[in-house]
Amino acid sequence: MTASPSRVGILTDGDRSEEQRAAADWLAARDGIAVETVAFDGLSDRDVSTDFDALWWHRAAPIAETDPLDDAAGTIDRYLSDGGGLLLTLRAMASIDRLSVESVPPDRVGEESLAEPTGVLWRSLYADHPAMASLEGLRHPVRERGTVPAVRYERVLPQRGEPLASTIRGDTAVPDEVTAVSWRVGECSERDEHNEYAESAGAVVGLGAPVLFAGPPASDDGPTADRLTETRDRLVAGCLRSLTVDGGTVARPTDAEDMRRLRDRVDAAGEDRPGGRPKYHLTPPANWLNDPNGLIRWDGQYHVFYQYNPAGPFHNTIHWGHAVSDDLVTWRDEPVALAPSPDGPDRDGCWSGCAVDDDGTPTLLYTGGNGRDQLPCLATADDSGLRSWEKYEGNPVIESPPADLDVLETEHWRAEFRDHNVWREGGRWHHLIGTGLADGGGAALLYTSETLTDWTYEGTLLAGGPDAGAVWECPELIDLGDRRLLHVSDYENVVYFLGTVEDGELAVESEGLLDHGDFYAPQSLTDANAGDGGDDDADDAARSLTWGWLPEARDVDAQWDAGWSGALSLPRVIETAPDGDLRQRPADEVTELRTERLADAAAIDLAPDDRRRLDVSGAAIEIEAEIALDDAEAVELSVFETPDRAEHTPIRYARDGTLSVDRAPSSRDPRAFADAQSMAVPPYDEPLSLRVFLDRSAIEIYANGRRCLTSRVYPTRDDAVGVSARAEGGRAAIASLSAWELGEAMPTGEE
Repeated sequence: MTASPSRVGILTDGDRSEEQRAAADWLAARDGIAVETVAFDGLSDRDVSTDFDALWWHRAAPIAETDPLDDAAGTIDRYLSDGGGLLLTLRAMASIDRLSVESVPPDRVGEESLAEPTGVLWRSLYADHPAMASLEGLRHPVRERGTVPAVRYERVLPQRGEPLASTIRGDTAVPDEVTAVSWRVGECSERDEHNEYAESAGAVVGLGAPVLFAGPPASDDGPTADRLTETRDRLVAGCLRSLTVDGGTVARPTDAEDMRRLRDRVDAAGEDRPGGRPKYHLTPPANWLNDPNGLIRWDGQYHVFYQYNPAGPFHNTIHWGHAVSDDLVTWRDEPVALAPSPDGPDRDGCWSGCAVDDDGTPTLLYTGGNGRDQLPCLATADDSGLRSWEKYEGNPVIESPPADLDVLETEHWRAEFRDHNVWREGGRWHHLIGTGLADGGGAALLYTSETLTDWTYEGTLLAGGPDAGAVWECPELIDLGDRRLLHVSDYENVVYFLGTVEDGELAVESEGLLDHGDFYAPQSLTDANAGDGGDDDADDAARSLTWGWLPEARDVDAQWDAGWSGALSLPRVIETAPDGDLRQRPADEVTELRTERLADAAAIDLAPDDRRRLDVSGAAIEIEAEIALDDAEAVELSVFETPDRAEHTPIRYARDGTLSVDRAPSSRDPRAFADAQSMAVPPYDEPLSLRVFLDRSAIEIYANGRRCLTSRVYPTRDDAVGVSARAEGGRAAIASLSAWELGEAMPTGEE
């Protein structure tokens, strides 16, 4: 391949506009590039593979109903298959579906008036892409004035292309407006460690950002205009160069090796440090993760699916990511399991749902989004690895909410009606769906069925009333033996209700929060530990394993720069204690993560107001401690601590029975949240038994195996690994302190 295209064909469908002439003149003025204008209807008479290194179609005006690419598509497809490169800018990007490379065009095609500098927000995952070679950073405005073409993917994503950049407006990142996409065309050599192709791959780059060449880019002719012009020039030249330079073709990840390369790239960017990506919690290979979905043990393996956005670390156009484990300890990334169907009821997203065993067939029930509708859809798999799913032709399996129920309508949704929990009981399938009621409060709706495809509404399992959250998301009913646990997520907390089900309604005996921190939308699987693929008739050894989403506690820009967002909690066992209270503890298998003992049941006396730096350190460790207050007012266990305490995170246990995490001193990064979190630990729980899991940016705290508080913190310094303890206002003791270094849940690099 050449280092840069030296022969570029400018495509035109008739008389060139002023904008097209300006773009051609700009390119012709660049050193070493021969520019020729080629009409679409003349392409078939040219040997384009020999005549040009790259083709460029640049168009600002609306495209006629008869798209010029229609007649020329065959010639351009052959050119691309021979290793050619094509750049589509402005409205030309909207014609990508005319070529065989893509079936889903941008869903936003029109005009908009700029009120502030606007341009590309480049993905950190591809910061070393050739298009960025002469630009520094990820945020690059190219124009601040005028009415400009608006061409981008917003509610949908390309089916085969890989997003390269979204949108920046002023100082505001707009991740869900995707304006730059790369497509790989034809067969070529294997991908390198950057998920790029080094040889003979045809390439298409679409750039919908306002890269205009006619007229000033700014309201004045001064430094701002010069800066925007220079950025535009470097960006467009870099996109052209990426069509021919080695490594310029970025392909959409499609297999497990691709996912592994994404994980390697994020970690190579420095996320394996204090404040970075968790080491032993399950995270996406890159990009975005939220709710755990489709949890199931199948053919002796644990499968965790999760809400995933392949376009970057932001919530939009949700797919299902997939991870699998033999032991609940180490996991491997699998390809995307579910993607929106361009013409289906899940066009805008495959949202939360569950997995069941339907007489030997693994089956998913999930929420499909299309426009203002969100309705349950079904998919089945016929491979034991659960990699390939076929969607039910009759989707959605419920066409609307109950007609006699006044379901809440909001700005975005015709009806708040989503998220699915399905189980078999009494010879029938039972199905919970989360909703909100127009007269106030969330609710969990109960359906039953014989077949998973023909559902009957039975009524409301439980409604929260006007004082509950407006919508209950991700409802789940867990069988704990003598009682049932219903948990719902109300936008802020995960609320649980413990009781018994009588005549299709839950009689509530007690309620509380599953976790008092950064923990949301949990889902469980019943594990009989028998490797039988999830038999209905689990034996007495069955346990309920629960994972929750640990959302980020830092702003959009910080997540974008990191290249990833979201983690899942450790698998938790939820059960009831002899006193009837709820218990939570990490699954026993978590102890297999321990690689090195750092402390062994050490006894530590704390004098009044004396801070003791403990002989324990690390950014990915487990601490077990038994704390007795004696006559102290409180004991503080400080973690992620730098030697000068410029950064540290206090975990404080006070005499009033409050356990809190103070995030104000945790990080010097102003983009990290600094609010405090707390939970009540009843006095009868004294002395306090703690299990604390520190994992770079995650803290999971289990207090006496009963209550949990999960927090996200982001220390910036590599030496933020210390641990200290202090008694306040009196003497206290850590009767026993043990600690371990923990290994990786998802190892990367070569095996």
